[in-house]
Amino acid sequence: MREAEMDVRPALAMLEELLVEPLAAAYLGWVRHDPLAQLLLPAGQADPYPMYEAIRSRGPVVPVARFGQITVSHPLCRAVLRDRDWSVRGDAPNRGEGRLSFLELDPPAHTRLRRLATPAFTPRAIAGYGGQVAAVVDRLLDGCSPGEPFELVSRLAEPMPIAVITELLGVPVGDSAEFARHGATIGGALSGIQSVAHLARLVQADRRLAAIFGEVLALKREQPAEDLVSRLVAAEPESISAEELVPFCTLVLVAGFETTVNLIGNTVLALLNHPDQWRAVVEDPGLASAAVEETLRWDAPVQRTFRVATSDVELAGRPVRRGQMVVLLVGGANRDPDVFADADTFDLSRYAPGAAPAPEHLAFSAGIHYCVGAPLARLEAAVTVRRLAERYPGLHRAGPLRRRPGSVLRGLTELVLAA
Repeated sequence: MREAEMDVRPALAMLEELLVEPLAAAYLGWVRHDPLAQLLLPAGQADPYPMYEAIRSRGPVVPVARFGQITVSHPLCRAVLRDRDWSVRGDAPNRGEGRLSFLELDPPAHTRLRRLATPAFTPRAIAGYGGQVAAVVDRLLDGCSPGEPFELVSRLAEPMPIAVITELLGVPVGDSAEFARHGATIGGALSGIQSVAHLARLVQADRRLAAIFGEVLALKREQPAEDLVSRLVAAEPESISAEELVPFCTLVLVAGFETTVNLIGNTVLALLNHPDQWRAVVEDPGLASAAVEETLRWDAPVQRTFRVATSDVELAGRPVRRGQMVVLLVGGANRDPDVFADADTFDLSRYAPGAAPAPEHLAFSAGIHYCVGAPLARLEAAVTVRRLAERYPGLHRAGPLRRRPGSVLRGLTELVLAA
């Protein structure tokens, strides 16, 4: 009975979120004009940037009804993210329910687990994936009918990173499509539960991924190879416990998939909405990396995070009590006009080779929780943009686009293109 209760408890908590959160956001946004709640409304999800500027006009730190304080200040967001006296834990609703491993942990547990992932994502290790990424991109594009429109997300942006991350993990190729489906379900929950059907898919995805990873872990114990799961098994139990293995693998899967899918879609859309910038990449495909970097700043795949004060502190002169949350709107911080010149302008020359060093954007967080998979996401997105520019110089939108629901992750679910 106790195991059954433990199994159903996260689902009940998420069901409460599904029922309560939309009503609370609607009331606080429409009636109380709460700035954080307004970001959860349809207009805020479609285009949060005007709302970020409205928040900025109210001061560096703004109180909100449910979660303490919010800020779009780049210096404040960066300082909090880099300060180890702020915690990733607290009373935030459904903080992943342990689903995302060390992303939800403070030191020393965070340090111990992150150390296991780091060797697989160093720039030197990731550089070896460049040829593989290009080959996967070309194979997927070869599967598109010549001269006919194609949908970017389902045909390219989703299947490419899942092919790479499953190889990095050491997951058999036959499981990759199912991994993509379940990974997208879990990643989508980071922006909140969208429906009862989504909740049911999330519970199913959790269980199915646990079963698949269990099979992969058993295989790697018998037949170790040169992959991340084999290294995790070799580190058990000294550096990682049996209970930590599946959440760890799930984090690598989701983080290595969701961010890249959204980054590719956001970059291609930004370039095509700025034809002069697209022409620059077509004329010099080496600018693809600069386009990706500017997209990370200008339209980040992850729009916000939070930290919890571990002691009574002041933030820009405003008191923050121990245990109180500060929501860091990094999507707005990346357009802070006090830090970035012409902050609202999409300009890939900001990060072009030979340009003066630009200020650090916060798309991959900062401090000890800086995204361990950032080098891989950058590589995958840059290679994809470069191959699109080389193969389809006349690329343009050929239909309406659809955005993913939610306000934490920002990306597309559909973008129809034609060459």
